[in-house]
Amino acid sequence: MGQVNSYAAEQATKPLAPFKIERRQPRPGDVQIEILYCGICHSDLHTARNEWKNTIYPVVPGHEIIGRVTQTGKDVKAFKQGDIVAVGCMVDSCRTCANCRENLEQYCDAFPILTYNGRDKYDQTVTYGGYSTQIVVDQDFVLHVPKEFKEKDYPRVAPLLCAGITTYSPLRHWKVGKGSVVGIFGIGGLGHIAIKIAHALGAHVVVFTSSAHKVEDAKKLGAHEVVISKNSDEMKKYTKKFDFILDTVAASHNLDTILELLKRDGTLCLIGAPETPHPSPSVTNLIFARRQIGGSLIGGIKETQEMLDFCGKHQILADIELIPIQKINEAYDRMLKSDVKYRFVIDIKTLH
Repeated sequence: MGQVNSYAAEQATKPLAPFKIERRQPRPGDVQIEILYCGICHSDLHTARNEWKNTIYPVVPGHEIIGRVTQTGKDVKAFKQGDIVAVGCMVDSCRTCANCRENLEQYCDAFPILTYNGRDKYDQTVTYGGYSTQIVVDQDFVLHVPKEFKEKDYPRVAPLLCAGITTYSPLRHWKVGKGSVVGIFGIGGLGHIAIKIAHALGAHVVVFTSSAHKVEDAKKLGAHEVVISKNSDEMKKYTKKFDFILDTVAASHNLDTILELLKRDGTLCLIGAPETPHPSPSVTNLIFARRQIGGSLIGGIKETQEMLDFCGKHQILADIELIPIQKINEAYDRMLKSDVKYRFVIDIKTLH
């Protein structure tokens, strides 16, 4: 394909700026996609600023991609020119390990090939993400955008490719549904979608937030009850009430006060990745009620398609602020201050 326009970080201390990248010619199994919208994930910021100490510069972030197929390789059968498609956090995996064979490519033993800041397994070139006008992806890692979503919805579909699947996968794995009492900690990019999905699954949803001004928002999103987590008296009322709690908070915090809310055999699932570890929880909080702490990472390609179809059926969309790409550095700064409800999405036509 040759050179395309993108925005890249060339150093940890430099703002993102216009940058030309090379995209490969489609291989026989590839889908070439014109990118329409790309969500902004906190992982993008961590990577751009090398906070995880693994960034390959220059880096082009973006793994919440909605686009239109412009070309397909000769072996592609499931996609055609003009289709509206999506790409999430992965663009390949080893495909041979037990996890990959079970459609759990996110847990690939060889580590999945990430949409950006990874290396292509065939030619070892660095992968570049969705802050760009075009991308070429193997057909097995491209997703269909359900027909229930109309063109006006596409910007709000983009965050489902990371925030949506990151919350859907644990809710499904731990069999949340009618009769479940579910707690959601945090109302941000992940939490606000978790509330919508848990509600649509039929659970009784209780949201915990440290911000009193978010109470009404939580109810509008689908919460049946809202608790101010800083109020210890309020928290005590919910002791041993929950089957499952999804903790979306990405800052280090005390897990014991959350564990006490679980019934016997209840599960606390962590999906936020803090910069520093959580304080170690008390073992007695686990053993005296056979509670468990688990974790979950995005989802496999099959489950991600299932999530998109579920969200299409239930009209679940992210709450977003659409921005031109020229405001990307401002968006990063605002994201650090939690100054967005609840996800930024880039309109890629502003990059052409």
